Amino acid sequence: MDRLLLLIMAASGLSAVSSAAGRQYYFVYDRKNFTEAQRYCREKHTDLVSVDHMEVMKVLNTTADLDQMIYSKNSYRAWIGLSRDHDPNRWTWSLSDPGFYKPGETDFRRWAPGQPNEGYSVNICVWMYPDGYWYDTSCDNTGYPVCADVGGSNVTFVVVRNAMKWAGSQNYCRTHHTDLASVRDMADHQKIQGMLGGGGNSWIGLFRDPWKWSDGGSSSFRFWKTGQPDNINGNQNCVAADFSQSGALEDWPCDMERAFICYGPVVPVTKKVMKVKFEKKGDVDLNNPAVMAAMLEQLQQKLRDQGKDPNIKLSWRKQADGQVFH
Repeated sequence: MDRLLLLIMAASGLSAVSSAAGRQYYFVYDRKNFTEAQRYCREKHTDLVSVDHMEVMKVLNTTADLDQMIYSKNSYRAWIGLSRDHDPNRWTWSLSDPGFYKPGETDFRRWAPGQPNEGYSVNICVWMYPDGYWYDTSCDNTGYPVCADVGGSNVTFVVVRNAMKWAGSQNYCRTHHTDLASVRDMADHQKIQGMLGGGGNSWIGLFRDPWKWSDGGSSSFRFWKTGQPDNINGNQNCVAADFSQSGALEDWPCDMERAFICYGPVVPVTKKVMKVKFEKKGDVDLNNPAVMAAMLEQLQQKLRDQGKDPNIKLSWRKQADGQVFH
């Protein structure tokens, strides 16, 4: 019998570290529905991943193994921690950085009498009229963006005299300034009102957010695929990233089973070297790449059968001459 060395990298799934966030991300390729995936992530790690910045999505794109996300339909998707929130009173500011607000400032409102009055909707944003009062309306209407340039707790407001929908206004402000304006108190309100002039409705950053992060995060960052979310069947309440399309987000029924992504604190990756024995039969060439790949797959399956972490990575350890077998 030939003796060989097998290198086992005991990492909890395929992972990448975001040093800025101090998080490590884990792709789990065993298919689960959204609720099962959420439970798994909370038991094994911290929670389903919150994609709160494009840098996180870039990390996930470099980590995803598309070959392990092939399904009978709609391959290459994985659950993230975003799902529909059915609370009709969940108003959120586009600028979600908690360091920008003092206690109570996210709750400041200057509604007009009888406002808000649209009832529950997934597409409601807020105008400020020149009279200073706020009105809820469809985000697909057009208005003038009020952008904010933020430095610490200080802010400068800019009114853009180019009418856009709310999403376009948000994108414009995030590209050219910091974000759409948050109105934290009466001082902010009076500054903006004084800039509105004689006419036109102006977008501020308040909107009714129909989505929530599994870990309770407040980020309003979204990377929707064009035309999403569409909620065609009326039950598409959970969100998956399509890694054949750079991780763009789609809404799906929560009972679908697919891969998912957890996150947790950064932990060091451990490596273990183990000696195992194989019995060589016939004239098979053990150094044939196809043969070595097949043996790795059999070893991986044995580990799964024994209840080991299904995402442990296996690789052959080569000898000094570049060969595994002698």
